[in-house]
Amino acid sequence: MIVRCIFYVSSITYIVAAVVVVVVVVVVVVVVVVVVVSSSIVVVVVVVVVVVVVVVVVVVVVVVVVVVVIKLVLVMLLFV
Repeated sequence: MIVRCIFYVSSITYIVAAVVVVVVVVVVVVVVVVVVVSSSIVVVVVVVVVVVVVVVVVVVVVVVVVVVVIKLVLVMLLFV
């Protein structure tokens, strides 16, 4: 059962890592495209601020999901 718990946590960690990598890549591409296309400093600043907010939100959601899942797995272990 403990092995199964470790397997769940490790697979969740891989999924979360993949999601974070995808989000970071998309964010970098968007920022580069906007900086290249736009000559306006205001647009660049706005895009950078939005990107930072989105990254922070994604990180917070990922952390919350990981914590909830780990708690659920521990509860399952207690009741099995």
